[in-house]
Amino acid sequence: MDSKKRLIISLILLLTLIVATPALAHIERGEAAGFFTGLSHPVSGLDHVLAMVAVGLWGAQLGAPAMWLLPVIFPMVMALGGVLGLLGIPLPFVEVAIALSAVLLGIMVMSEARPPIAVAAILVGFFAVFHGHAHGTELPVGQSGLLYSMGFVMATGCLHGIGIAIGLIHRWPAGKIALRIAGAGVALGGAFFLWGAFY
Repeated sequence: MDSKKRLIISLILLLTLIVATPALAHIERGEAAGFFTGLSHPVSGLDHVLAMVAVGLWGAQLGAPAMWLLPVIFPMVMALGGVLGLLGIPLPFVEVAIALSAVLLGIMVMSEARPPIAVAAILVGFFAVFHGHAHGTELPVGQSGLLYSMGFVMATGCLHGIGIAIGLIHRWPAGKIALRIAGAGVALGGAFFLWGAFY
């Protein structure tokens, strides 16, 4: 497959993610149970999808080691946030932070920001806590959180992988432009969810 075909396929995949029907991934407390529910949960809402794919896009833009480090840090720290949620430890402004994560990560991709790797890791890890907490609070009382948690961590890793795969188009001049446009789309999507978190 030549580079033009790869670029077109990548752009189609990215546009599909951006224009998907918005549906917040935060189901009602008590509706989540089991591995498959956890696996499907992160992909059921555009707010989570945007942020998680953006982590992969940004990692691909930054190159190694960020391309692998950021998508590992996010699920690990997200799992810790999930434990906080499972334990019922409150965390303020969860919905706001999730929306803000899409805004800021989109801006990072749009601007091709290249902070020190530690700064990028801290930013990604900070937002991962809120994403994890949102997932953790949705497990029903009396259910084991292990399978559900494994499911949502695996789904998150897959979304990061999709972001990395799409982000590899940055190697071509047209791909760099497409990624910046995608970053703007992620940021705008995040702004929409941020507005919704307040109103």
